Amino acid sequence: MAENDSVAEERELTFTVEAGGERLDTMIAARVADLSRSVAHRLIKDGSVTVNGEPRKASFRVEPGDRVAVVLPEEAPELVLPEDIPLDVVYEDEVMLVVNKPAGMVVHPAVGHPSGTLVNALLAYCPAVADVGGLERAGIVHRLDKDTSGVIVVAKDEETRTALQRLFKRRRVDKTYLALVEDRIEPREGIIEAPIGRDKRNRKRMAVVRSGREAYTAYRVREYVGDYSLLEVRPRTGRTHQVRVHLAWIGYPIVGDAVYGRRRQELLRDRFFLHAARLEFEHPSSGEKLVVEAPLPQELRGVLRQLRRRP
Repeated sequence: MAENDSVAEERELTFTVEAGGERLDTMIAARVADLSRSVAHRLIKDGSVTVNGEPRKASFRVEPGDRVAVVLPEEAPELVLPEDIPLDVVYEDEVMLVVNKPAGMVVHPAVGHPSGTLVNALLAYCPAVADVGGLERAGIVHRLDKDTSGVIVVAKDEETRTALQRLFKRRRVDKTYLALVEDRIEPREGIIEAPIGRDKRNRKRMAVVRSGREAYTAYRVREYVGDYSLLEVRPRTGRTHQVRVHLAWIGYPIVGDAVYGRRRQELLRDRFFLHAARLEFEHPSSGEKLVVEAPLPQELRGVLRQLRRRP
């Protein structure tokens, strides 16, 4: 999904090129231990690599003196164990399941959160997913940020995972989020079209940048709640933190988002008001249209009740 997706704990590696003429992806794979060229290529494509502060293509030839920066996600723990963590399964059949992930749950294990993740819970609920996409993926097809709740799709076999990933890549999955934003947004509906990439001032954040990847987010107002707007948001692309970045960029940050919005919060302290409410796509086996939904969590419904009671 748009919140692609979720960024794990990250570290930045920087170095200066000594001998020029080499492809960027080849050079990175050689300089970073245990990093394959294919992973290097993906990091470059995702905007996690810059040369002298600018994103470049994998085929870019580096020159002596070039300053290269690589943002690397922290490695997952070597041992990922099943954990008996309750799951809210909103749909399940023989080839896939859909989980309503709560806010606060990390999707994949990494340094800083080696347990208590969605992967740990899935390994206990459906042990077969350990062989789907690698143990650290456990069949998970897309991502949500730690503090975003809502529907997330899991494949039970490799064929289904590949088919589902193809649907997401080809933008054949209709995604709907519910978001509460600061102020009364105008116009009541619209499309935000602005490229997203790494923030040049803070490489652990995303931002609207000219050199970023194309990103489209449609929104419409479901309800004005006092001085806030409850939105239905439909991202058409799946960039990291896309919904959060786009709404903040047009001046309407998500309530509770201390990274892209206001740091002092009144309504929410432990999460932000973003919920992946609905997915609609063709079932990878039958081809029939499948709609999966997750209701708004209690804590977010409570925020709306609180606002509606205000004069």
